Amino acid sequence: MCDYSLHTVSSRDAKIDDVLVSCRFPGTETRGFSTKDDPLTAVCLRPGTELAFEGDVRIKGFFFRRKVGAHLARFRQVDTNKPTEHHDALEFSNGRIVKVTDLATGQRARVLQMPADPTTKRTGTPVTIELRATQL
Repeated sequence: MCDYSLHTVSSRDAKIDDVLVSCRFPGTETRGFSTKDDPLTAVCLRPGTELAFEGDVRIKGFFFRRKVGAHLARFRQVDTNKPTEHHDALEFSNGRIVKVTDLATGQRARVLQMPADPTTKRTGTPVTIELRATQL
């Protein structure tokens, strides 16, 4: 998903193997993800998308950047009951949750896995398997 504050920025959905860059978009204080080749287009993640950062993830601090202590994360949303808050967040493998807008800019992450698309319909035919018990 792309946070509500990015509604004025062009966007596209993430794909497996995309290499994303944490960035700040022109005309907004919100941070998100783009690609190196298209820094003006926000790349939107679905809840459950898994990312691998190139190194230990850094978050912005008042005077200096802090490290998260992990490089694997799953995208999720937080504070959805607060409409004016940023919702996009990453839950890291060490359990820490960081809002995407708090990431330091310039960090690279690869999309490892996407969640199943809930709108995809099954196309296969159901299979019935008959089991028979035999005496030994």
